[in-house]
Amino acid sequence: MKKFIVGVLFIFLNLKPHDFDFSDLVKQQSGSVVNIESTRVINNYSRSFGPEDLFREWGIPFPELQEPRSQQREAKSTGSGFVISKDGYIITNYHVVQDASQVVVRFLDRREYIAEIIGTDELSDIALLKIDEAGLDPVSLGNSDIVEQGDGVIAIGSPYNFDFSVTFGIISGTGRGTTSREGIGDYVPYFQTDAAVNMGNSGGPLFNLDGEVIGINSQIYSRSGGNEGLAFAIPINVAMEVVEQLKSDGFFSRGYLGVQGGDVTSDLAKALGMEKPIGALIRGVQEDGAADLSGVMPGDVIVSMGGKQIVYFKDLQHTVGLTKPGTNVYTRIFRDGKYISLSIKIGEFPIQNNTPTQNKAPSNSSLPLGLRLGNLKDEINPPENAQGIRVLEVTPFSAAYGILTRGDIITEIKSGNKSFNIESVQDFNDAINSFDTGDIILIIGNREGTNLFEPVEIE
Repeated sequence: MKKFIVGVLFIFLNLKPHDFDFSDLVKQQSGSVVNIESTRVINNYSRSFGPEDLFREWGIPFPELQEPRSQQREAKSTGSGFVISKDGYIITNYHVVQDASQVVVRFLDRREYIAEIIGTDELSDIALLKIDEAGLDPVSLGNSDIVEQGDGVIAIGSPYNFDFSVTFGIISGTGRGTTSREGIGDYVPYFQTDAAVNMGNSGGPLFNLDGEVIGINSQIYSRSGGNEGLAFAIPINVAMEVVEQLKSDGFFSRGYLGVQGGDVTSDLAKALGMEKPIGALIRGVQEDGAADLSGVMPGDVIVSMGGKQIVYFKDLQHTVGLTKPGTNVYTRIFRDGKYISLSIKIGEFPIQNNTPTQNKAPSNSSLPLGLRLGNLKDEINPPENAQGIRVLEVTPFSAAYGILTRGDIITEIKSGNKSFNIESVQDFNDAINSFDTGDIILIIGNREGTNLFEPVEIE
């Protein structure tokens, strides 16, 4: 014990003050970091309890009364971002500017600009902004592919609107997979860091100790809503792949395989005859999807793709999502006790939730509420006692956009004294057709094991 204490004291006493002095780095980079304020319009639906409700409660018919269905108000939120080019391009998170009617960018020297949203990609949580200014001081971009666990990092941002705050930490892990909202995180191999990141840091840069941006602060894991030492950043190499396409096209075209799967456990590896538990187990294959057309079968284990080792199923998601659609990728698969090779032509992800919010695209009127649906009983591996239908796609800016998500299960629809049990897609279509434009219905079902109750307005 004495030797341990002496060793710690020796290390501490031999640390030089400048080893933890990042003031020069902060001075050099603060002019490239911005505060972002987003304004969006929110519809508040309210309905007071009146005498008609009392009548209906007792089953007595009462005529429908006309009353305001919604009230609009403005809501403001703040986040962070950083300059990546001298001519005014700025990166932030998608969720910082989501549905924004106006975005204001503020610099450390109090300059303010109205920003244009060039493009967004919800599934990687990236947004590209542009301000009308030249001669800006962009950040230096590092190489996130060489970042290692234990590397020191510095975050600069605006937590809780305290502008240009600086925190220090290390990289706690790499290649992390997280899932939230519309599958955000399934396609990003996040860095995990213990640098203090809070609400408002979103979209801000994560620097290495050489003053290079190696990540974009995006999410926190917290029970309290504040920093608990678990934050996640988007690797800058991943972000820039998205940014380049947003700059040229306004949206990001993501690779898609069309499979359901999971990790290989030790017991499963033994049962399959594998030497060690590694790879992505394919449990289901979408008919006529990229995997199906390339010869992938349920029960296959993908162990490498495009030269990248696949250890977990999330590795497969990350690799496919960042592969350009139409690319033929060499894939190594374990099947029937031996390894085989396939060339898989990557498909295109079917949901494009990345149209710039200032230029909303019309919803697909051929899909009820903007939902593409499937019968649970028709799935390759339907859940036990399968009842209801599954949401396969939510059309951007449709009635259900931002309310329902891919994977939700719908079992019932209610509105007033109307109630419909939903056992098939046809049941759902018939129920929707019984309502008028402007009616608000309650969709009941299940989302990842929890009960789902979501109101949606018929458009």
